[in-house]
Parts: sequence; structure tokens; C-alpha cells
Amino acid sequence: MYVAPVLLRLLTWNLFHGRALPPAGRHLLGDFANALARWEWDVALLQEVPPWWPAELAARLGADHRLVFTSRNALLPVRRAIAVRRPDLIKSHGGGANAILVRGDTITEHRWRRLRIWPERRWVHAVWLHDAGVWVANTHCGGPIREARRAAETTLRWAAAGAPLVLGGDFNIREPALAGFTYAGGEGVDEFYVRGLSVPSRPETLDRGRLSDHAPVAVTLAY
Repeated sequence: MYVAPVLLRLLTWNLFHGRALPPAGRHLLGDFANALARWEWDVALLQEVPPWWPAELAARLGADHRLVFTSRNALLPVRRAIAVRRPDLIKSHGGGANAILVRGDTITEHRWRRLRIWPERRWVHAVWLHDAGVWVANTHCGGPIREARRAAETTLRWAAAGAPLVLGGDFNIREPALAGFTYAGGEGVDEFYVRGLSVPSRPETLDRGRLSDHAPVAVTLAY
């Protein structure tokens, strides 16, 4: 008897610290939330997120979320106050986080590892999706291939016993060779790698208008 594959739709997007290009001159949380609401996805992997945004985005989008703080988060209330009023003035100094948003499934575990401290803290983090039975990891690497490989090695350890695994995000390097993974496509440095999952169609670059300096990329995976 034929059994249809289960599909999982993922999105990766670097939010450029909540800014637009060219600059919009105003706070853009609502604009980013509206864009994410227009697109179809089960899991969104977000990088360079203002650290107070993940909870608000999750509430607006009917999602659960997990995050890790990245760089420039000292005196965060002060940074936030400036970033809300003058986001194009403070830029990345408003603080940063990476976030995973999940719709339609239950997060039962969240793990994270710091990839480097200087000159900026870089992280990989991952969630276990209870219903799908898949690990989904998000990273923002600094550029050296050793960081991408460290993220890959770490997530493979987390996804023990051969569990299906997705590693996505902003790698700051095009198509690094990651042992144990198959390249699932991407746009520029925004990419997906998989283990134990198939890719029935090519990734899709979504129209974000002026938001961010990165295009959001979506991929559908099957298992």
C-alpha cells in the first residue's frame, strides 16, 4: 500500500537586525511579522533578530519559539529603546539573537552550542519536533569553514541514533562540505543541509520587498 511522504516546510531568513534596505527610518517588527505570515512554513530559522522580537513574532504568528542571544546585548533595555526609535542609527548595536519558530508541532527539547566568542559570538541551536520526529538546527556562522563544520558535528551528536536532521541558516560561505549531510539547496550563503530526509523540489527564494539585506529561502523536505 502506498504511503504518502510527510512534508516539512522550512524557511531561513537573516533579518538584518530588523532593518530594511534602503533604510526605512522606522521600527519594522510589524512589517517582518506580516511578511512571515504571508508565507507557508512549519519551521522558520531566523538570524540577526532583535532579541525582544522572537516572543512577539511567535505570538503574532501562532508559533512556539526558542532563541539564543548572540552579540551586543549588554545594557539591552537601553539598546532596545534606541533601536525601536532609530533602528538605522544603532544598526547591529541594538543587540542580536538567533531564533527558531515552530508552527503545528511541539518542541520538546532545545540544545545550543557556542561556536566562537571573538570578534562576535556565534551559535548553533536546535529543537526536537515531537510530532515530526525531526531535529531542526539553526546557525549563523562567521565565515571560516571550521565553524560550519563544528555546527554540523555538534548537531549530528545531538541527533543520535540516526534521527532525521536539518541544519539551516546563514553560513557566510557557499556550500561548505559538511560530513554526514547532503546539501539541500539555498540562495547565496543562506542554505539547508539534511540527513535522513529527501528534497522533492528545489528551494524557493521569497519576495521580501525592501526588508533585510538577505532574501528568505524556503524548502520542502520529505520523510
